[in-house]
Order: sequence, then C-alpha cells, then structure tokens
Amino acid sequence: MIKSRNVILGIDPGTLFMGYALMDATTSTPTLLVMDALKLSSKTDAYERLQKIHLTVVELIAAYKPDTFAIEAPFFGKNVQSMLKLGRAQGVAIAAAMQAGLTVTEYSPKKVKQSITGNGNADKDQVWKMLQRIMKLEEKPQYFDATDALAVALCHHYQSNSVIGKLGKGLKGWEDFIAKNPARVKAK
Repeated sequence: MIKSRNVILGIDPGTLFMGYALMDATTSTPTLLVMDALKLSSKTDAYERLQKIHLTVVELIAAYKPDTFAIEAPFFGKNVQSMLKLGRAQGVAIAAAMQAGLTVTEYSPKKVKQSITGNGNADKDQVWKMLQRIMKLEEKPQYFDATDALAVALCHHYQSNSVIGKLGKGLKGWEDFIAKNPARVKAK
C-alpha cells in the first residue's frame, strides 16, 4: 500500500516578519522542503503588509501544494494594539489557507515548544537546536521566525500522529466523546 503524501505548511505569523516552513511528513522522518521568513517594512502601510502576507501564503500553497496548514496562535501579552495587529496577520494567512481548502490547525506557542523540546518555556535557540537534531539541519536561518514556523509544522506532525491527538479530534467535550465512542463506555 502506498502512503499518501503529507506536506505541512507551518506559519509563525507577524506583521514585520512572517516565518514559514514546509515539510514533507510522508515518511517517519520528516524532511524540510523550505524554511524562510517574509520580511516586511515597518514603513509600508499596514494593509499592504497584510496583502503581502496573504499573497505569500497563496504562492506557497500554489508552489508546494501542502495537505495541511498549521499556525501559531498569538501570544497573549499586555499590549492590545500588538495583539490586534498580530491577529490580523494570522487572519489573512488563515484566510489564504481556507480559500485553498486546507484544514487549519492552531497551536499555542507553549504547545509548540513543549512538542519540540519537552519544555513549554524553552527559548528560541533551544527550539532551533532541537529542530537541528530531529531534522538533521545544519544551516541556521537568518530569522528565528522561520525556525518557529518549522517548529509549528513539526508540532502539527507530532499531534496528528499521536493516539491522544487522534482521539480528541473534533470533540466538544466528554458528552460528545461518549456519543461518538459508545463502545468505550463501561457500565458500573
């Protein structure tokens, strides 16, 4: 039986730097296809930057034809304006993926770090060093936004292939789980 391909597009959203990475997770050892960051000028109009983010995601999808899309959720900080800008960047990237018919999955920064390093509080350099080991990478990219995007893609790969991740897909709580899995319920 031939296994279907599994290309994952990972995005680390941002209004000045948007990291992106594509990896092929068809085999048990995922391989990197591309990893980079879109650098946007702070002097450019905010809406033009959002358009560039959207166009870049559309171009990546057209070029690599990913099967799934994973994106890092905004980090909840104290600066509301920063959160709004980041949310917009995330939104246009998600819109591009949805327009292409991709399934969108969002991961918190803590979940991504936990999946890659085992420590939800790991710093960017620790995440990069673990990515180097796991995926046998040598050349460090210019921006950590790119490595963050690869971490999101790899996190998605791990979550999609875990038994726990598969059990919880699309469930809205215990009642929904019981309704969808009646054979797993034992009477007292």
